[in-house]
Amino acid sequence: MKAEAPQLPSLGSLRHLTPARVALGLAGASLPTKALLEFALDHARARDAVHAAFNADGLIEGLAGLGLNPIRVSSRAPGRKDYLARPDLGRRLDDDSKARLTSHPGRARGLVIIIGDGLSPGAVNTHAMALLRKLLPQVAVDGIGVARAVVATGARVALGDEIGEMLGSRMTVMLIGERPGLSAADSLGVYLTFAPGVGTTDERRNCVSNIHGAGLGYDEAAAKIAWLIREGLARGLTGISLKDESGVQTGFGFIPDSREGENFVEE
Repeated sequence: MKAEAPQLPSLGSLRHLTPARVALGLAGASLPTKALLEFALDHARARDAVHAAFNADGLIEGLAGLGLNPIRVSSRAPGRKDYLARPDLGRRLDDDSKARLTSHPGRARGLVIIIGDGLSPGAVNTHAMALLRKLLPQVAVDGIGVARAVVATGARVALGDEIGEMLGSRMTVMLIGERPGLSAADSLGVYLTFAPGVGTTDERRNCVSNIHGAGLGYDEAAAKIAWLIREGLARGLTGISLKDESGVQTGFGFIPDSREGENFVEE
């Protein structure tokens, strides 16, 4: 008797594997009401995330509680509307911030931690301090200290290059809110740049992204970032030449890393 062919997974089964909008169904020629309302809700959440207030004071207090003495800076974007319309303004410091960094005593020849609002301030408010509490003990084990901490308002990723250059940093680690999507409005990204300076291009950075409640967890993200910091400082580079080979040991076995070390272009 001929054996029955194995049943292939249905398109609908993908809905259990991804938050992406697949197999939504149809109501005539349109989406079902439930799918349409869910789309509208997620779109509203993404818009709200872009315009959320940045809790810079709370972050400064949190960094101080970790034994750091943060410096507060701002980009050239005078407001959120300007920040969104003119990405170039978010990549350079305003004059007051440059004066503040210049007058700050000493040179940060080691690691500089920067927390910037980015395109999802809410993601930073929610995740930045929790991640740092996991990360800092791991880099301390490797004998790596934080020379400076900076909180930046109106920040794009490249703002960290000017901050790092002015402080004489060997490496910057920038925690910043990622562009909100329809499946995650509160995703945090972390960008690592060795020998930062104005004009640094994105292939010289490593990025650990998608850090949020339904994405990459704090422990796993901290392990990846700590490995990249250690190896980046030891090899004197970051970016496409530094592939994340740390791997993650979980209850499901060894999970290789595939994204870190690629060329991530800021949007």
